[in-house]
Amino acid sequence: MTPHSVSVSVPARLHLGFLDLNGELGRKFGSIGLAISGLRTRITVARASQSQISGPESERARRYVGRLQAALGLSGAHRVQIDEAIPSHAGLGSGTQLALALAAGIRPLHGLPLDIRGDAVRLGRGARSGIGIGLFISGGVVVDGGRGAATGAAPIVSRIPFPEAWRILLVLDRSRTGVHGEDESAAFARLPPFPAEHAARICRLVLMQALPALIEADLVSFGAAIKEMQALLGAYFAPLQGGHPFASPSVAGALELLEGQGALGIGQSSWGPTGFAFVHSRDDAERLIDFARKHPRCQGLDIRACKGLNHGAEIDADAVAAMP
Repeated sequence: MTPHSVSVSVPARLHLGFLDLNGELGRKFGSIGLAISGLRTRITVARASQSQISGPESERARRYVGRLQAALGLSGAHRVQIDEAIPSHAGLGSGTQLALALAAGIRPLHGLPLDIRGDAVRLGRGARSGIGIGLFISGGVVVDGGRGAATGAAPIVSRIPFPEAWRILLVLDRSRTGVHGEDESAAFARLPPFPAEHAARICRLVLMQALPALIEADLVSFGAAIKEMQALLGAYFAPLQGGHPFASPSVAGALELLEGQGALGIGQSSWGPTGFAFVHSRDDAERLIDFARKHPRCQGLDIRACKGLNHGAEIDADAVAAMP
């Protein structure tokens, strides 16, 4: 018995930074990130007599569906309705989460078990960071161990719940997009070797400060670790972002204002332009958002609060058997 349709909802994610862009130990990249509320991709997939894909990101979805069907040898057509989509090329994991949502929706229709990590590789996701794959599965805060010579999808080496009381401030600049696709590959190729001492410092910050602080709900220590690692990475990527550690000067200005009002751990998610900061509570978030929205330097930006989500994708297959 196979379901008639499958609905999948998967949250956006923040990429808080790479661990080791040096790679001298045989593994490269590695990263830390978390799942967040408020922005998500939500799709429904069903078998159909002819292919039909509708909603935002339809063309991107069409490519993923075709690639998955070819890789798994699946026959027949599918109807895909995309009701919501994470903003693309904003540093929020839109491509990986859409690809994995489609795979998780299509597999049950053919009586196949889920294979999140395998499908990520089949669909060309997780080439550098593995956190999108880990967060699709579990949510929370995850750390991946980077890529070695024989790595398919980077292994998840840590998963810790995000404190329920904390809030994340998102600063989105809808007028800009982050580096992506072939431009991203070319950008990495132009960068000089990452200093080994900086990679060592970032790994120490994550293992000996950020992760213990999460467990102890110590936002001051957590925020300090994230800010320092973001500063090291921002300086490294600055030549590709107009000499600035942030892709959007407007986002950088807003984060500076928020930090001055008590926000912690400011940074940019992946290539941006989305920026983030952390606060202790919902009341703190509401106060800072009200302040920012009234400030002239924040005009034109989308500033909002969200929670960390301690669950991964939600997959709902209906109980109606497909007709023969």
